[in-house]
Amino acid sequence: MHPAKSVILFTTASGAGYGLIAWLGVLAILGLVPADRGLGLIAFGLGFGLVVLGLVSSTFHLGHPERAWRALSQWRSSWLSREGVAAVFTFLPSGLFALGWVVLGRNDGAFAVLGLIASLSCVATVACTAMIYASLKTIRAWHSPWTLPAYLVMAALSGGLLLLVLLGLWGQPLAGPFGAIVLALFAATLAVKLLYWRSLADMDDASTAESATGLGDFGKVSLLEAPHSESNYLMQEMGFQVARRHAERLRRFVLFGGLAAPFVLVLAGLALPGAGAVVAAVLAALLLGAGLAVERWLFFAEAKHVVTLYYGESRA
Repeated sequence: MHPAKSVILFTTASGAGYGLIAWLGVLAILGLVPADRGLGLIAFGLGFGLVVLGLVSSTFHLGHPERAWRALSQWRSSWLSREGVAAVFTFLPSGLFALGWVVLGRNDGAFAVLGLIASLSCVATVACTAMIYASLKTIRAWHSPWTLPAYLVMAALSGGLLLLVLLGLWGQPLAGPFGAIVLALFAATLAVKLLYWRSLADMDDASTAESATGLGDFGKVSLLEAPHSESNYLMQEMGFQVARRHAERLRRFVLFGGLAAPFVLVLAGLALPGAGAVVAAVLAALLLGAGLAVERWLFFAEAKHVVTLYYGESRA
């Protein structure tokens, strides 16, 4: 039993890609980034590449990937379908925005408006992804008021740090308004994750085998025989066992190695000249990527579906 690597890659890669494209649109509408063709080519190439990598990896998680297109028709009731519709729509304004920037050397006027629409579309897509998990009442760890903010702030941080690296490579000083925004996003991400983990610890309404079967009045309920002899999707990915000590060690890595250390590197980069600032930002991006990957693994590994109560779990 283990969390699916494809979903971890999907949520981290696509989040960073959408965050990068969203920040390009925001900075363009504010007039804070030059319409340099080389910068636009690399930035949009990286952003679209991460988004496509994430979307493609998500299809490996499906039993029948060839039927994925059918999910788009259920947008009235399904957050997964809404995510697909939003993802497809986002390519339109983002693509036109990229063409204006890279081909025409324009990110102002109508193209800046397209950039703003692309930014809002990216935010909507990430929000739909978060709501796929936050809407599941059967998984208490995901049905949290902090799941949506966590997805949004992590996408903004990862995409923002990538853009900060690219701006540094193009000779833009890191010690500017956008550098300060990235530092603030580190603090926001740290706060949201701490609040999310605290909300898990404060949950006191866990389901038990006794409450699930309605036999609590007769004493402790234990499993006599498994429901079936073969593994299934829920048991493979939503019945994972992670030791408390192991989880705490990974959480410390996320907090210190994946957030605090990159924050210090970015802060140092604001004071360093030229190449030193870029190297510090690149190292910060690598550490952040590792930290967010571990955070995503924990997000899925610590989730436990209530159906596991019928497979021998005592609480869920």
